[in-house]
Amino acid sequence: MSDVATLEAALAEIRKRDGKYNERAYVFVLAALEFAQTRLPARRHLSGVELAWSCRDLALEQFGMLAAAVLAHWGVHGTEDFGQIVFMLIDVGLLARQPSDRIEDFARVYDFADVFKAGAGYRWPGVSTSGE
Repeated sequence: MSDVATLEAALAEIRKRDGKYNERAYVFVLAALEFAQTRLPARRHLSGVELAWSCRDLALEQFGMLAAAVLAHWGVHGTEDFGQIVFMLIDVGLLARQPSDRIEDFARVYDFADVFKAGAGYRWPGVSTSGE
């Protein structure tokens, strides 16, 4: 099965199970995972905290000042929502889980009101953005 067909099948399953988030939120989290991987020296498993920050950075890069509004339109209002999305993606077989992964890892990583305000800038722990 192609990657597109696999994604479509997974999204169809998600539609059956959960109507809380817009489909685009699921695709966005997958894109944020890839976004993070391209910034690492080597591909590896990401923690919930790292993925939450990657979601923040990608949202700002793609949507700028509208990032919080776009995420809210999709039903995403906090980092806990990213955790719900990730664990649904695990349940439908699009992501793999490490034994140490917990949905609580996404709890209160940051406050949307703080990180999406004007001038907040990028911040992703563990990855230097200054070229050092």
